Amino acid sequence: MEISSKSMENAIRFIFFSFLLIPANTQLESNQKGYISAVISTKGLDFAKDLLIEKAVSSIIPLQLSDIEKSAKIPVVGKVRMGLSDIVIYSVDFPFSSIATGDSGIVLVASGATANLNMKWKYSYKTWIVTISDQGTATVEVLGMVVWLKAAVINEEGTLKLLLSEYECHVKDISINVDGGASWLYQGIIDAFRGKIMSEVEDAIIKKIKEGIIKLDSLLQSLPKQLQVNSVVALNVTFMDDPLLTNSSVELEINGLFNGADEISVSNYYSKRAQNFLSCNGLAKMVEISLHEKVFQSAASVYFHADHMHWTLNKIPESLTNTAGWRYIIPQLYEQYPNDDMKLHVTVTSPPVIRIADHDVDTTIYADLTFEVLDSSEVVSIACISLVISASCSAEIHRNNLTGSIKLTNFTSSLAWSNIGNLNMHLLQAAMSTVLENFFMPDLNLHLRNGFPLPLPYGFTLQNAEIVQLNSKVMVRSDLSYTEDMISRPDINFLATA
Repeated sequence: MEISSKSMENAIRFIFFSFLLIPANTQLESNQKGYISAVISTKGLDFAKDLLIEKAVSSIIPLQLSDIEKSAKIPVVGKVRMGLSDIVIYSVDFPFSSIATGDSGIVLVASGATANLNMKWKYSYKTWIVTISDQGTATVEVLGMVVWLKAAVINEEGTLKLLLSEYECHVKDISINVDGGASWLYQGIIDAFRGKIMSEVEDAIIKKIKEGIIKLDSLLQSLPKQLQVNSVVALNVTFMDDPLLTNSSVELEINGLFNGADEISVSNYYSKRAQNFLSCNGLAKMVEISLHEKVFQSAASVYFHADHMHWTLNKIPESLTNTAGWRYIIPQLYEQYPNDDMKLHVTVTSPPVIRIADHDVDTTIYADLTFEVLDSSEVVSIACISLVISASCSAEIHRNNLTGSIKLTNFTSSLAWSNIGNLNMHLLQAAMSTVLENFFMPDLNLHLRNGFPLPLPYGFTLQNAEIVQLNSKVMVRSDLSYTEDMISRPDINFLATA
């Protein structure tokens, strides 16, 4: 199964994420656990299997076989030297296929296959007077071909290594149609070349399987260990521990925590403990991707420590960007800075706390809201309100990105400091509610709507995705589609950027 095209390579990225992620020994355990897992269901395995066969066939056709020569004794004619050349398999069809899991790997069987060949024939023999020769073409139909292989993948220092343990190709029979030639030629070719043609087909298929496995092994080991989301944050996609195998699904885990731009992992902020990601049996979708709440906490921590959680509120009405608009709420502000322009600046003071409960995602944000006045081209900080904001979040899927939105639930406010005297916090509470709900939350949603890419193979798209929040995890259950046109879209899928 030679990988001879870009589309085949990208298809294989999913294939081996899907059903060859089985270790040689599934009983090994490790203290290291991942915080993002992928569970591929029986439906997903069947999809991967069908795609593998489709792409493998398209990549090996046409397949050139070796020339064959042989001498045979033909009744009446005598000793005849015959040869077959330009033997080409130009089509293969696998009407039946199956996939089965076992403790030592995955068994893939494609049976009932047919193949069609074109070739040229020639012969020559000598009489006591002259040498007689002829040549022409023939077609061959291969019948009842079975291709069988067993493979496993082991985790080596966070990367995957492919092991082909067993393989076989068997041809049951062939049918030959000879164009032209003498009356004895057909039976002569059958007698002389039937077994040789069958073995040549079998050997050629096995050779391509071996070549394909070598290339796939190289491809697996080239998968990146880190996904650069932007200049601030990257996602650690190192494979963790050994994949888990059941009779209906395959599960694998990646680290799943975010790193800062300096590539220092924030995983030390969290204690590692066993995570049971396999949430359901008989999954109706092809794949389920589970993200523990620590994934989101690590992202929040990276952004916070990179000093990216402060900004000036935009798109607020003019009445709130001039001290005149605050004259009845903060009278002394207007008295000391009459009709001066002003800004509201938000600074998050610690990493947001994110909790995923059943059917809900809650977050607590600790922030300071600073009033700034533009006085004679000088920015003057006037007062600061400390806020504890409670909000609910909803997760969404946009293309292959996990995005979200946030909605204010409740908040408390207190005066942190003031350069203009005491403030009436009762009046400010109502004003803060308007600012948070109408301006702060929309600003947050502008950032959240970009989201981050889920760890999907290059060229694949989520289809009819469903999101469930359960047991401290966000779970994305989805079918998949493969689109070769997406090869030129590295912004959507990332596993081609090894």
